[in-house]
Amino acid sequence: MQFRTQIRRDVRILLVGEPGVGKTSVILSLVSEDFNEDSVPPKCEEITIPADVTPELVPTLIVDYSAQEQTETELIEEIHKAHVICIVYAVNDDPSIDKITSYWLPIIQHTLGKTHRIPVILVGNKVDLVDYTTMEIVVSLMNEYPEIETCIECSAKTLRNISELFFYSQKAVLHPTAPLYNSEKKELTSECKKALERIFRIFDLNNDATLDDMEMYAFQKFCYDSPLQPQALDSVKLIIQRNAVDGVFNNGITLHGKGNIIFY
Repeated sequence: MQFRTQIRRDVRILLVGEPGVGKTSVILSLVSEDFNEDSVPPKCEEITIPADVTPELVPTLIVDYSAQEQTETELIEEIHKAHVICIVYAVNDDPSIDKITSYWLPIIQHTLGKTHRIPVILVGNKVDLVDYTTMEIVVSLMNEYPEIETCIECSAKTLRNISELFFYSQKAVLHPTAPLYNSEKKELTSECKKALERIFRIFDLNNDATLDDMEMYAFQKFCYDSPLQPQALDSVKLIIQRNAVDGVFNNGITLHGKGNIIFY
């Protein structure tokens, strides 16, 4: 599969889910930084967040879907236009969790195709009402549905993780993992492996098939524009040794350990 680099000029986020799970409240809490359950409409109008107040400096459009006020045809139209889809459920409502796999994911796949690349985020709202988590349940769905980018629990009432939710939504569009990692095979894509190998060769200045400390310092400075402390580099090597038997040789990092370098 070929992935083409595309620079997004905006991000369109669609929120879907069962009635009463708090989709509209989540949006209003983000915009107003306040929660008023007495004045929540059935559906929000489309909201545009200006680029200068978003972490990624990209205009963000937030779209609220309401089954009470819209048809399934309108839902399908919105799915086609979305850059990322948030399926909202209530952590204290098991039927809304069941509908993730019985309705929402299937209709997205039916609309976009089973191999679509529109990221999906599972959002568990109303964590202020419970003393348990649903993350174990929803995270397990990521193995079955590779389009699920991440899962997060939040509370529109207490504002917990509300800004994080929309940050993750932006990130899923602007920095997708699909070109890098095949979640079905649980391994890096061939394109990513080739890119990592090329990066390794570029920074292996003495061509000895390892990255010594000075080459690692150069890598860190070039990629992240910040110094790499000696103790941090030692920690990197320990992690690589635990995950790749041949990852460290003569105190230098080998090509076998390159994946650990990039994603540490």
